[in-house]
Amino acid sequence: MSKIIKTLTIAGSDSSGGAGIQADLKTFEEYGTYGFSALTTIVTMDPDRGWHHNVYPIDAAIVAEQLKTIFAGGPVDAMKTGMLGSVEIVQVTEQAIKNNLQTNVVIDPVMVCKGEDEVLNPESANAIRDLLLPLATVATPNLFEAGVLSGLGKLTTLEEMKEAARLIHQLGTKNVVVKGGKALGGDMAIDIFFDGSEYLVLETAKIEPAHNHGAGCTFAAAITGGLANGLSVKEAVVKAKDFVSAAIRNGYAFNQYVGPVFHGGYRLEN
Repeated sequence: MSKIIKTLTIAGSDSSGGAGIQADLKTFEEYGTYGFSALTTIVTMDPDRGWHHNVYPIDAAIVAEQLKTIFAGGPVDAMKTGMLGSVEIVQVTEQAIKNNLQTNVVIDPVMVCKGEDEVLNPESANAIRDLLLPLATVATPNLFEAGVLSGLGKLTTLEEMKEAARLIHQLGTKNVVVKGGKALGGDMAIDIFFDGSEYLVLETAKIEPAHNHGAGCTFAAAITGGLANGLSVKEAVVKAKDFVSAAIRNGYAFNQYVGPVFHGGYRLEN
């Protein structure tokens, strides 16, 4: 039997299956890796209240126990974070990365739920910036998160995305992917990769209908899977862009509120 490639997600649960820990584990499987998970939050969506999100953090001590279990087998080949929920959980995550000398760390600085536009926990966002970005191989903020982390506020142009990536890189992460996706105007879904010296613009034609719930989590998880399989950071990001585009193309309308990506889309098309 060939070597088992191990991946880890520290993230919240999305019971609709498109995003969060569910998206990560399904993506890890598509990359041929064995996925571990440490659950940090449970998110529910209420169809009787316009799909209102309720967020329930897990106690940080329980998160620490999960990570102790996972790292009992040593470091994984690559890991990512998603919604962390509290400053204490961010601190637990930081210590797990440091204590286990974990490399290939993807920090997806989740600050809002899909459809929301306010930071869920500003203190947690600051902790991610100060404690986790300096440990990151890649940080993968979306447009809103990149505006918060860079201090630039709302980003509306490609040049503003590039400047945000540069400023986030200065916070300590080795590489930055600003996930613009369909949020910018025009016909293209645009993301920016910055390695500290060069920018790479990743663009594909926007997909309609855009069943893109979970696209951001899936993009970050795909980068993680690529790194675990030995790809360079740039190679992992480029493949992840193709992977998430296929997932969107093969997504579906779950109900009137949300249309998740299909994480097996890349496999179906290749």
